[in-house]
This record gives sequence, structure tokens and C-alpha cells, in this order.
Amino acid sequence: MNKNKCSWPGEDRLMIVYHDEEWGVPVHDDRTLFEYMILDAFQAGLSWNTVLKKRENFRKAFDNFTPEKIAKYGEKDYNRLLTDAGIIRNRAKINAAISNAQRFLEIQKEFGSFDKYIWQFTNGKTKTNKFKNLSEIPAKSSESDEMSKDLIKRGFKFVGSTICYAFMQAAGMVNDHLVNCSCYKRINDLIDRPS
Repeated sequence: MNKNKCSWPGEDRLMIVYHDEEWGVPVHDDRTLFEYMILDAFQAGLSWNTVLKKRENFRKAFDNFTPEKIAKYGEKDYNRLLTDAGIIRNRAKINAAISNAQRFLEIQKEFGSFDKYIWQFTNGKTKTNKFKNLSEIPAKSSESDEMSKDLIKRGFKFVGSTICYAFMQAAGMVNDHLVNCSCYKRINDLIDRPS
């Protein structure tokens, strides 16, 4: 185990690559933000490793997470997803993915982009934490509470505060890499760089 890395990816190659290259890197692309939102909803009650292993299957099954396509899914698509062994076959989560795609498009229309809407919860900036141990990392925050409340009000499903916080971590709205992790400084350098 590399002492200059967070320990949560363990020895799993997929988890290590995700940790090193994606987790905590600020995302402003609407399609990627939508992908994170859908995957985090499917993760509810499961490990991230389970979802990550099925990610490519999810991309195929859900039209590469194109919200415009998913928003139009009907009964035929729903049944296709329900019988797809490559993804997590959960009725409520599949329904939520379709419904959330419709709500996502509504937000894009209202704010010009989902990015503009979602990043308002951290005032458009990455919140940098200074955790030394995994046990210090919270499951939720006041920002994720606010985000959850607003998303629920707008009709989103599977967007509790814990899911929203996981989304914030993935999308780089918070930097929760441990301070001794090599990714911590790299992400801080990235967010401090003038655009």
C-alpha cells in the first residue's frame, strides 16, 4: 500500500485508477455530472466498487448517460434495463434514473447548465478539507444537506444528503483526499490555478 495515497481504494486496480485520476477532480461537464449523479444513486446501499465494476455496462445500457435520451425512456427501455444483468437491476433506481434525467433537463433549461446550478452549493469553488484519517471524513455536510433538500424539492429521487456528499466528493466540489495523499496537493494546485 502506497503511504502517499488514501487507503480506501485498497489493492483493487479499478479503484486505484478511479482514486488517482477522477475522484475529487473538479468537474464542470454536464454529461459527466449526470453520470456521477446516476451512478451515486445506484450505489445507495452498495459499495462503490460494485458500481465501478459495472460502470462500462451502465454506459452502454444508459446511452452513455445522455440525459436527453434517458428522459425519453418508456416501458420498453425500462424492461430492457430490468433484464440487463450487466447493471444493478433495481426497479426504484431505474425509475429514478429516468425521472432524474427529466428533472436534470429542467434544471439545464432554468440555469443554462446543470454545472451552474450544482456548483452554487459550494459557491462555485472546491471546498478543501484537511483530513488526516479516513475516520474524519464525514458522510454528509451542511452543503450536501442543502443540495439534497433542493433536489428533492425539484422532484429528484435517491438524492439524500449522504448520496449528495458522495457526489460532491466525486465531482471535486470537496477535496476529501487525505492531506498526506499525493492527489491532495495535485487537486489543490488545480483549483488554485487561474482559469
